[in-house]
Amino acid sequence: MKTAHIVFAAALAASLSVPAAESSATGPDPSLTETIAALDTAVFDSFNRCADPAQLEKHAGYFAENVEFYHDTGGVTWNRADMIANTAKYACGHYTRELIARSLRVYPIKDFGAVALGSHRFCQVASGKCEGLADFAIVWRRVGDKWEITRALSYGHRAAEGG
Repeated sequence: MKTAHIVFAAALAASLSVPAAESSATGPDPSLTETIAALDTAVFDSFNRCADPAQLEKHAGYFAENVEFYHDTGGVTWNRADMIANTAKYACGHYTRELIARSLRVYPIKDFGAVALGSHRFCQVASGKCEGLADFAIVWRRVGDKWEITRALSYGHRAAEGG
């Protein structure tokens, strides 16, 4: 089973290294992009306030129980419980996440949902300094009227220029 996950991660990582093709002749659906952008804002608003247990619980609600989270420096978690435990231990109250303006790109996944690609910066709560940058890929699944994250990759962590 883990081999399949590694193959998925390698294939997704390889696909991220080349320019993404447009989903159709007219490009990605603007309403899908708006939906995923709003979800990105909501999930990371709760992440940024996750020192509050209610916000951590709200944050957890955006993820499928069997979410896979791949982090280039932190490793892999294979479920929501472990991912949220790591978030609580290493992120909550320590740093916040900001989406880099105009970096979010959204592409539909037929009969499933969407993939969101972009870049984000991390800011230390204590100092307010935004010294870290990384890229991300988030796979969103639509289940009825609800959207949930099934896979997330945060990679290419590096120091921000001038940070």
